[in-house]
Amino acid sequence: MKKGNLTLLLLLISFATQGQESKLRFGMLRQQDGVSILKEKEAKTLYEHVKWIPIGTNSSLSFGGSYRFQPEAFINEEFSSEVDQDDIWFLNRFQFHSHLKLAGKFELFAELNSSLIDSKTNLAPVDRDKLSFNQLFARYHLNRNWNMLVGRQNMRLGSGRLVDIREGPNVRLSFDLAQLQYKNANTEVTAFYAVPVRVAPGVFDNKALDFQESVGAIYWTQHWNANSSTDIYAIYKEEEAKTWDSGTADDHRLSLGLRHFENWNKLKYNNEFVFQTGSFGDQDIRAWTVSFSIEHPVSFLGENSSIGLKTEAISGDTSDTDSTLNTFDGLYPRGAYFGRVARIGPSNLFDIHPYFDTSMRRFTFEFDYVAFWRLSTDDGVYGPPLNLQYPSINEERFIGHQLGSIVAFEVNSFINLELEANVIFPGAFLDESGLDDTLFHSVLTMEFKF
Repeated sequence: MKKGNLTLLLLLISFATQGQESKLRFGMLRQQDGVSILKEKEAKTLYEHVKWIPIGTNSSLSFGGSYRFQPEAFINEEFSSEVDQDDIWFLNRFQFHSHLKLAGKFELFAELNSSLIDSKTNLAPVDRDKLSFNQLFARYHLNRNWNMLVGRQNMRLGSGRLVDIREGPNVRLSFDLAQLQYKNANTEVTAFYAVPVRVAPGVFDNKALDFQESVGAIYWTQHWNANSSTDIYAIYKEEEAKTWDSGTADDHRLSLGLRHFENWNKLKYNNEFVFQTGSFGDQDIRAWTVSFSIEHPVSFLGENSSIGLKTEAISGDTSDTDSTLNTFDGLYPRGAYFGRVARIGPSNLFDIHPYFDTSMRRFTFEFDYVAFWRLSTDDGVYGPPLNLQYPSINEERFIGHQLGSIVAFEVNSFINLELEANVIFPGAFLDESGLDDTLFHSVLTMEFKF
């Protein structure tokens, strides 16, 4: 760790430990921080006085932020030792936000982001953004059930399968949008029209309202009882000059989805089906995905643990000479779809993914294995951002094996440490493509939230 990063982290840790008895919990989306607990607390620490400032009887102003430091290393990043692909780089992300609430009706939320990286040569758009507004939106509550939002926001729909905040990479995914939302005890319905923010590496230079790409959706979640729920949704996306293995053209597609998730007799289910239709240039789109996930609690060394199995089939194009495109578009999925190693994304894929996790006091351990195959031998292999990583140049299906592990330690409610390691053993498809060396990856995450 560089001296400046270590100094900053130690200062933040010192500040945090002054208020470590606080029962505050921080959301992944910081507008969801549970600061209302401070309203009833009489004896507050200095930190808590700054965190939440009452304004009159029904209004407040709160502040917060986070700092995340990550050294990340690869060996044979592109499955080949013939060129220099061994590297280590250092990612820094600082976010600071303020949240104004007025009379239970109006909210204004602003979140600045600075994402920096050192020692990496070939930068991706998700690596660097020196200074920008990650979120900046106003929300008006029409009544207890309806609210409307306008501005820039991170979004996660359902399980995050198609729309996620992209927490894994250094730069989160933001949308400029208009949104209408209904919510009661059992029903949530969200409708929005959004334009993804195109990240540029400088200071306040991200491209807003670039209509080369846009997305609109209606997303309905129904909680039938305490244990069983469904999501039903329609998402329409337009994107100019989209590249799939079969070529480049304008992509207009409608995604119709159904998700069912429940707890039943100690089993936890999360199953989802999506069908896509539309046009890609002069081709019709017919694509689909189906995923199943089941988890069961177990006792391991006297601690709460679980074992689970995920599997999914994701369509790929079956021919580059017909009038139909079958490649599934994962839209805006998690940047770390199968771990931070981020080599395989959700298109033209079949995978089997067993896993085990357990918690021991402040420690959490996760172990998983994934086997990947191409569903169609006429389509290539794509990365998490749905870019074509490895074109279809042979008839082999098996992509490879991935072994992963995560060890996390919660120092207190402010500070978390996590070490992730992954190994990918190339399968026949990569071997026949001339990519036959084992990939090694590790990333250490040190994050402070306040």
